[in-house]
Amino acid sequence: QVGALIGACGGTRVLIHYGGSSAVKSGLLDRVKASLEKEVVPYALLGGVQPNPRSGLVVQGIELCRRENIDFILAVGGGSVIDSSKAIAAGTVYDGDFWDFYTGKRIEKALPVGTVLTIAAAGSEGSPDSVITKEEGMFKRGASGDAIRPKFSILNPALTQTLPPYQTAAGITDIMAHLYERYLTNSKEVEVTDRLIEALLLTMIHEGPRVIENPDNYDARANIMWAGMMAHNNAVGVGRSQDWTSHDIEHELSALYDCAHGAGLAVTLPANFTYVMHHDVMRFAKVAVRVWGCQMDFDHPEVTAKAGIEALRNFFISIGMPKNFAELGAKEEDIPKLVDSLCYGNGRQGSISGFTTLSAEDCANVYRLMV
Repeated sequence: QVGALIGACGGTRVLIHYGGSSAVKSGLLDRVKASLEKEVVPYALLGGVQPNPRSGLVVQGIELCRRENIDFILAVGGGSVIDSSKAIAAGTVYDGDFWDFYTGKRIEKALPVGTVLTIAAAGSEGSPDSVITKEEGMFKRGASGDAIRPKFSILNPALTQTLPPYQTAAGITDIMAHLYERYLTNSKEVEVTDRLIEALLLTMIHEGPRVIENPDNYDARANIMWAGMMAHNNAVGVGRSQDWTSHDIEHELSALYDCAHGAGLAVTLPANFTYVMHHDVMRFAKVAVRVWGCQMDFDHPEVTAKAGIEALRNFFISIGMPKNFAELGAKEEDIPKLVDSLCYGNGRQGSISGFTTLSAEDCANVYRLMV
């Protein structure tokens, strides 16, 4: 359907952006090209997107789009491919350096983007967000704007059935992180979105083990794929402040060590939650009871909160995710470097903020909890 969908969006010259060899070997890329050829839509190809997508390929893509008069970008792959496509889409129609958008400038205009999703994880197929790693300094930063929210996304769960278990588990972790980062809010009386987030977390807890046990379980794949979309298109974040400090802390790990983003989050989330728990212990206790089935201790709510965090940690371990720096491939001696980049790199002023504000010293303490 992709050729007809692009035509309906007004696309007349397409950049097909993809990652490595899997889209080629699986025949997916040929199917996409055949669909475009059927609709007589000319296209150019740009592969080579890496996990934690790089700025250099974005620049190549912008130059290619301008040279070939591209007016639509089709991302064939996972979150990294989609994020790279969004960066190219914004940069092509912008006179300055596309990196301006990754240092705080809002994206107001971009080429239209469509996606053919091959991994349920980042939620970029429905979000107005993009994360890119700048090779000079290895800064991993995000940009946002409704102009880069995809015009359509083809979500076919069968395309995810060939994923290795580790990548599937990393995707599940990323989806759950998107839900937790919204659950950790300072907004009051947000019961509707609290309950929606809890339902999606419960879905992941149910479907995650099923798909790890049987990668060909189409129904489990379908539920995870839809949850991934719902977790990050902000349907469950409406009207509430959000956190995102865990994502900021993890971005330094995947930038420095090139680990899978979800794997880094599996180590980061329990550590960060343990550190900030007392900012609002009842919020952590609530998710512990409602999602993880912990017993509420009203005299000592911190006991319930800790039990919920431990249940989350154990779930990640059960699906094959790392539990500490060593298993992630990170090094304790790199903590000063991680903190410096996180809190001072790329124009930051010494702290990160979300659910609570974390100073450089706080961030160092969080990293130490991961060791």
